Amino acid sequence: MSENKYKEITRVTTHVLQEMKERGEIISMLTAYDYSMAKILDDAKIDVILVGDSASNVMAGHMTTLPITLDQMIYHASSVIRAVYRALVVVDLPFGSYQGNSKEALNSAIRIMKEAGAHAIKMEGGTEIMESIKRILSAGIPVMGHLGLTPQSIYKFGTFEVRAREEAEAAKLISDAEALAEAGCFAIVLEKIPAKLAEQVAKKVKVPVIGIGAGSGVDGQVLVLHDLLGITKQFSPRFLRRYMNLYDGILDAVSSYIEDVKLKDFPNEKEQY
Repeated sequence: MSENKYKEITRVTTHVLQEMKERGEIISMLTAYDYSMAKILDDAKIDVILVGDSASNVMAGHMTTLPITLDQMIYHASSVIRAVYRALVVVDLPFGSYQGNSKEALNSAIRIMKEAGAHAIKMEGGTEIMESIKRILSAGIPVMGHLGLTPQSIYKFGTFEVRAREEAEAAKLISDAEALAEAGCFAIVLEKIPAKLAEQVAKKVKVPVIGIGAGSGVDGQVLVLHDLLGITKQFSPRFLRRYMNLYDGILDAVSSYIEDVKLKDFPNEKEQY
């Protein structure tokens, strides 16, 4: 794709994402949780920023995504929104804010849209949460689906291994994806499933399919920013490509600062008034 055509997108919307799929342009998506990082991503012309409940892991240090609250997600989302002029900002509905109660789901989605200024929300699950999805969509709130490995259900799965290897689970995933698209979800994330299955889903449904650990046969890719930048080191799945090693770079910089302070080399004469 030419550089000029790439720059034509001045504001990414759900409609723009649909057009990108139709013309075969791959969608780029990354997570962000604060103003400074979101501004860098937006300046780089990322298509979609996900304010993920992965903030529970990389920002708060929890082992799972379950502890993060709706108030905390709104805080992170509002910080991101203030930085963004181009990207579509999607916010995860956190665990416990939508499962099993469609009225609560709608209220949670409304809070994120009103208090954070988000552009869309993301929900994990298929037909089992369809009532909540339809209720949110009926209020005019765009919904991104999420199938495959759904981290909010980690205690149900009991493992972070690849999902939908077996025929029955693969068939349900396809059925769920079709149901999400038919209900009106504008896009679907597929996490950690076989590449051939993900490609099959992307061809079956009309809406964009974004993969994470789902191969290259989908309509876009998403990663957690802290993993991509090498800030986190304990998480190294096959699908992760680290584009930097910021952990060691920051460690070296801080160590140098500490040494300079201890030796009274900082501040020097040029660095004081």
